[in-house]
Amino acid sequence: MKIPVQVINKSPHNLPAYQTAGSSGMDLKAWLSEPFTLQPMARTLIPTGLYIALPLGYEAQIRPRSGLAINKGLTVVNAPGTIDSDYRGEIKIAMINLGQEAQVINDGDRIAQMIISKYEQADWALVEELEDTVRSSGGFGHSGNR
Repeated sequence: MKIPVQVINKSPHNLPAYQTAGSSGMDLKAWLSEPFTLQPMARTLIPTGLYIALPLGYEAQIRPRSGLAINKGLTVVNAPGTIDSDYRGEIKIAMINLGQEAQVINDGDRIAQMIISKYEQADWALVEELEDTVRSSGGFGHSGNR
């Protein structure tokens, strides 16, 4: 199923696209006037030149690209990042270099993935007690290691 999403592209790069029929994410590209060097453990915002208007009830999730993460240590700081349906500013990627060497990000580099996802909003029902379950309040390893 596809939903229409309005987009403004101020960069010279093609719009994000699905690479295969089964892809859930689209690669986002850096829009930089010159190469940017990200030092180990440093964080930065990388612009994309993209502005979107999502329909109500949808969000865009920004996730790391697995190849960048494992090969270069570059990842998204707040993975997954969320773009709400009422945000109209430029999509910028909050990146961090978790590697031990400085990494250069060039204009047009694929730096993150964007997934469009439907969501529901909660309607809180204040109660005095919650229904019990087999797990109950067990967490953080409670269900075992295997």
